Amino acid sequence: MFARTARRQVRPGTGLSKVARLFTSTASVRADLDFTHVIIGGGVVGLSIARALAAHNAEHNPSNTTLLLERHAHLGTETSSRNSEVIHGGLYYGPSSLKTRLCVRGREELYRFCERYGVPHRKTGKWVVAQDEAQLESLEAIHRTCKEELGVPTRFVGNEEARRTEPNVRAEAGVLESPETGIVDSHALMTALRGLFEDAGGVVAVRSSVRDIDLLPSGNGYALHVVDPSTDERSTITTSTLINSAGLDAVRINNLLLPASRHATPYFAKGNYFSYASSHPRVSRLIYPVTPPGAGGLGTHLTLDMSNRVRFGPDVEWVADPTSLSPNPSRLPAAIAEIRKYLPSIDVAALAPDYAGIRPKLRPAGAVGGKGEGEGKGKKDDGFVDFYIRHEDGYQGFVNLMGIESPGLTSCLAIGELVRDMLVGSGKVEGSAAL
Repeated sequence: MFARTARRQVRPGTGLSKVARLFTSTASVRADLDFTHVIIGGGVVGLSIARALAAHNAEHNPSNTTLLLERHAHLGTETSSRNSEVIHGGLYYGPSSLKTRLCVRGREELYRFCERYGVPHRKTGKWVVAQDEAQLESLEAIHRTCKEELGVPTRFVGNEEARRTEPNVRAEAGVLESPETGIVDSHALMTALRGLFEDAGGVVAVRSSVRDIDLLPSGNGYALHVVDPSTDERSTITTSTLINSAGLDAVRINNLLLPASRHATPYFAKGNYFSYASSHPRVSRLIYPVTPPGAGGLGTHLTLDMSNRVRFGPDVEWVADPTSLSPNPSRLPAAIAEIRKYLPSIDVAALAPDYAGIRPKLRPAGAVGGKGEGEGKGKKDDGFVDFYIRHEDGYQGFVNLMGIESPGLTSCLAIGELVRDMLVGSGKVEGSAAL
């Protein structure tokens, strides 16, 4: 299957069995292993990690090899392409969380990346709207944390300005603006990342589902048992380092390798989105409700796509099946009730179920921090669940990512750099605490 040839041959979009690789016996690439780095999961985060590692290899050690495995026939067909495509400001997650750190850095890097590589994007800005005094207190807490601890720009919009600029939006108690929030074409972003990864010598293998993982007897490397779901063809590959960036499948991958005492339980939050086939009421920016602490998402919000079309969502529907991707029409009445709170003149007849996405969760809650949202610290007792990104103890070269949901798209480039530094950096890199 893997011929040790003098030349690397890559056929884009092929399965693992059709990838022929160069295997060079050097001090950095062990002759008895097929690859230096293997990333499981070809979503936007897996692509960012793969690109960061391959770019480092190309500059510092060209003999190192990087493989990206994706179980589906195409990259990025799960959470990465079924979301709101929002570049988040970093308002919600608490100053000490990985989500905040990676979102803020990732947002800045993502805007630069999009400019450099021509990825369609737009800095639209966002309003978070409060309808009562309790919600206003939450906005004040977010604004205070952003100003005093995060350095994230926010400002309160006065009543007259709000009525003048967005006359169709209801905000009975107040409006907090996030001017750095924007939107991005996630498909174009993933195409750019894949191109850079392959230009740096990386290899993509689609239709490659990992069915089992063994720690090699030496303790320094891993054997992955992979199957092509379309043909049932089986392969085994070995690697020095392993990155679990499998998204909806990440907990299963975790449980394949780690002992039972370190197993996790997956939860899946389905988000239904609704299209809007009317030009009225017209809104020029993203509109979000205030999110209750401990909620599974940020609320049914109004977003825009790159063509300025309005859509609403996602809601939160807990499901057992992560492949349940058809939008649920029965969720529309509840969505309408939420939308009318901030957009009362909505034309209900113009709303229709559009698409759905699934978000991987480690607990059935915790999209934002508690204590007025902006003050959540990411502790287990405040309802908030942070990203899990950890170089696992006792498993040399295994970096484990679970619960990578929003703001994963915004954070993707920063996550790629974090994982790269965990594996090839010169100093200790702090990730998540153990589960």
